[in-house]
Amino acid sequence: MATDYLWIEGIPFHWTTIRDLRSLRDGFLVRDQDVITLSYPKSGTNWIKEITNLIHTRGDPSWVQSVVSWERSPWIETPEGLELIEKQGDPRSYTSHLPVHLFPTSLFTSKAKVIYIMRNPRDVIVSGYHFHKTLKITKNPSSFEEYFEWFLRGNVPFGSWFDHVGGWLQMRGKENFLFISYEELHQDIRASVEKISRFLGTELNPEEMDSVLQHVTFQAMKDNKMSNFSLVPDIHIDHSNMRFMRKGIAGDWKNQLTVAQTEAFDRVYREKMAGLPPGLFPWD
Repeated sequence: MATDYLWIEGIPFHWTTIRDLRSLRDGFLVRDQDVITLSYPKSGTNWIKEITNLIHTRGDPSWVQSVVSWERSPWIETPEGLELIEKQGDPRSYTSHLPVHLFPTSLFTSKAKVIYIMRNPRDVIVSGYHFHKTLKITKNPSSFEEYFEWFLRGNVPFGSWFDHVGGWLQMRGKENFLFISYEELHQDIRASVEKISRFLGTELNPEEMDSVLQHVTFQAMKDNKMSNFSLVPDIHIDHSNMRFMRKGIAGDWKNQLTVAQTEAFDRVYREKMAGLPPGLFPWD
């Protein structure tokens, strides 16, 4: 049964989150060899995870086809994920939706490779609505209109998109941080994979690159039960009413947001993102 959120330092989380995030923030040791995927929810996280996992195996799909995604790159903010991370050998691979001020502080003095993926927040709203209305672990929106208002106020899991993205963008320019967008992946997946592999220090030969590209298409991931989240226990998600991988496109917000909602969003967006360099995002 869905419950209310778990509120930590004014930010709502799923009840599966580690209760004492301050202990995680102050006590977890990020290693220089770690590869970390960061994002606000519904921004293309699992696409980046699949790409980095396949780069790690140099295109060999056996790992991504035999081990579920959340065990290959566990979530640091969950008890189960943290336990898996602590058992990993180097280089460790893990994932997080945590905002910058709640992430383990040891990251900021480490050489760990961090990939932060962003997505047009209008599409994040739409994807988030379709996802959260089927969750069993937190309260569900009664309508898209309600979820839209929750999102603008930051009353959704992991808080405000504007604060999350704005917070992590403080790290742009750091050599161990790579910022990439969902839209970039769609526009040129080969160039994006090449950029990510260079960042990770892995030079793929043409055959390895072709294999990575073959296995990170929307259809390939949708057909892979280790990547499509169909194996998430029913206690968490109503599988009868939802497919985790729904459309995998950019720009779907145009089919969902009304003119009034678009105008309301744009007003908030301009206010919250004022001060950032123009042209920073591909959707601007």
